[in-house]
Amino acid sequence: MPTAIKRVVIVGGGTAGWMTAALLARVLGRQVAITLVESDDIGIIGVGEATIPPIQNVNAVLGIDEAEFLRETKATIKLAIRFDDWGAIGESYYHTFGAAGRNLPFCSFHHFWTRARRAGMDVDYWDFDLNRLCAVEGKFAKIQSGDPTWNLPYAYHFDSSLYGRYLRGYSERLGVARVEGLVQHVRRDAQSGAVTALSLRGGTEIAGDLFIDCSGARGLLIQQQLNVGYEDWGHWLPCDRAMAVPSTRFAQTAPYTRAIAQGCGWQWRIPLQHRNGNGLVYSSRHCSDEQAADILLNNLDGKALGEPRVIPFRTGRARRQWDRNVVAIGLSSGFLEPLESTSIYLIQAAIVRLLHLFPHAGIDDRVVQEYNRQSQIEYETIRDFIILHYHATRRDDAAFWRDLRAMPIPERLAAKIALFRSSGVLTQDPLDIFMEPSWVQVLMGQGVLPADYHPLADGPDDAELAGQLRQIAALKREPLANMPLHDSFLRAFGGAAA
Repeated sequence: MPTAIKRVVIVGGGTAGWMTAALLARVLGRQVAITLVESDDIGIIGVGEATIPPIQNVNAVLGIDEAEFLRETKATIKLAIRFDDWGAIGESYYHTFGAAGRNLPFCSFHHFWTRARRAGMDVDYWDFDLNRLCAVEGKFAKIQSGDPTWNLPYAYHFDSSLYGRYLRGYSERLGVARVEGLVQHVRRDAQSGAVTALSLRGGTEIAGDLFIDCSGARGLLIQQQLNVGYEDWGHWLPCDRAMAVPSTRFAQTAPYTRAIAQGCGWQWRIPLQHRNGNGLVYSSRHCSDEQAADILLNNLDGKALGEPRVIPFRTGRARRQWDRNVVAIGLSSGFLEPLESTSIYLIQAAIVRLLHLFPHAGIDDRVVQEYNRQSQIEYETIRDFIILHYHATRRDDAAFWRDLRAMPIPERLAAKIALFRSSGVLTQDPLDIFMEPSWVQVLMGQGVLPADYHPLADGPDDAELAGQLRQIAALKREPLANMPLHDSFLRAFGGAAA
């Protein structure tokens, strides 16, 4: 007979462990006892410093004060990612959290832009995107308006180690018990193979009904004990190392991330209140660690505040992210490089999925299968979106880019690109967190332009279309005049650290 879930044990801290603890404690309250085991002797990766807008949902559920959160995690606002040299050297575009223009029923704005471009009008698609306009001018404000024209979705850059510490304090106030120690032995049921208890160095034993593996890439429970296997995606995403180093902050804090393509991968720049996060994601088959360090250190906008740190990784996913009574969350469940800032989102999504499917009276195999089905689809759709950035390029200056241009890609992604290229049509895949505006921006930003458009875009004549576009562009720019600079907003809002 299934065992009712009354004791949840989380193995590992950091963002994954403490976000899991915080959300479970907040939502389930006293219905379960939550224990988190971590050791100060084990470091955390700590490079996930950029997020996407759903992070606000987590903070809202937790009841976190935004100004306090910004101060405590040294956070800044993120409106977009600026991609430099991806489609071709010398070209840049923004993937924003907003949407350009205004859509009509059955016909998205990019169809009207395509019609205007084919009519010879000199119009920049991103001139109709408020997020991009604010990013370029370095401005931000929380706009209170019911008009979707002025929606300004945003996320954060923050110090992930400070965020983990912040969530730890929150979780412990809700009754989560933290146990310091290293796991020395894992006890399992002789018949089912389920984990029953953890034995720590020193003799402490912690029993549980459900175990959450937040132990990082080593997968202490999901891989080392249950051996679920790993699906490697290195043939599509060949970068297998990251090198990270902090640097002095900029005088003016940009409200966006930068992703700068290099000859063997790409470089990130993430502005925080107290420093900048920098790193290089690269392929060890195309670049040595010494070459990577040279690229990274010679492309900083400030003084390095330490020595570069190398982080090996393997892109892919655990074949089962829930097996028996163990759920893998964070790096133990898989890894997708930080190109679109999805690492922390995947932690959040896994916890929310677990809460939706939480095994109240005991673990049901059908629930486990549904959890794994949803997890697989979500990982694969994000994977395809990241592959798009590498594959849709005209660069031929380095073997890295030539290899990526020529590689076979997943059928779903190939069909999506072909449909958009021919007609401008995009279909929304189930559980894909990236909506049509995101796909449009990356496709067109990297040179994949539609050959045709929806017939509704032929409604206005050329003069009417030009006038409508001018009006939309003016409306999009309207809030900018009274909007403060990003740093001024942080100070006025009370979010700037002292």
